[in-house]
Amino acid sequence: MPQVNIEMDGPVAIVRFTNPPDGFMDGKTVPEITAMLDQLGEDEGVRAIILTGGLPDVFIRHYSVVELEARAREQRAAGMSYNLIQPIPERQLHADFRRIEDSPKPFIAAINGTAMARASEMALRCDFRITQDGPYSLGLPEINIGILPGAGGTQRLSRIIGQAKTLELTLLGKTLSPREAAEYGLVTECCVGSALDRALEIGHELARKSPHAVAYIKHLVRRSELVSPMDGLAAERTLFTDLLVRDEAVTLMAEMNQSKRDIRDRQG
Repeated sequence: MPQVNIEMDGPVAIVRFTNPPDGFMDGKTVPEITAMLDQLGEDEGVRAIILTGGLPDVFIRHYSVVELEARAREQRAAGMSYNLIQPIPERQLHADFRRIEDSPKPFIAAINGTAMARASEMALRCDFRITQDGPYSLGLPEINIGILPGAGGTQRLSRIIGQAKTLELTLLGKTLSPREAAEYGLVTECCVGSALDRALEIGHELARKSPHAVAYIKHLVRRSELVSPMDGLAAERTLFTDLLVRDEAVTLMAEMNQSKRDIRDRQG
């Protein structure tokens, strides 16, 4: 049974993660994530991608600790040790998470239940994180089993909510309810109804936007933490001008100047 299933809602792809009975991510999930990214990345008809859980009350619980323990024992038996002088190269899962972040297409995490550790790390790579109110746990509690977030959690969370809150959550191994996650800024919003329904609203709104503008904005915002302000501003000016001379922008600006459109109109 596949763990990663894709369905289409017009130009919006819905990706459901299903690994019964507990909804863990494991070694079998990773190649399916890679294949999903390949398929949806190449499909020009896909304008937005939603990641959500396929089991009730579970987005993805967390990575399988059974697999992690087995890997630890295997590496200890081989006498392996690690230090910062020789950094560990990316594994496939790390590369896949980076692809979510770097994709020109917007990703929305519709967090329909518990999402801890690797699940939260994957959600942090998405452009929107929508959770639904309920008795669910979100966060990066890896320190409670003697490890730390190893797929971007410390780096991404600190950029989103700041160092102080990140240290609080990761050093104490604290998990949050959906409402608390919204208060901390870990998620974009917490909705009373279905996270998937809200994510579909956002996905279809994004699908009506210029795909070039969406891709450029993602690129500029994501890149802003990696380049100097001067380089970032130069890239912004260049991409602004590229969009300005495209047919879509000229048409929309003409409609506005003819009082057929308002710049606040988000409906496309």
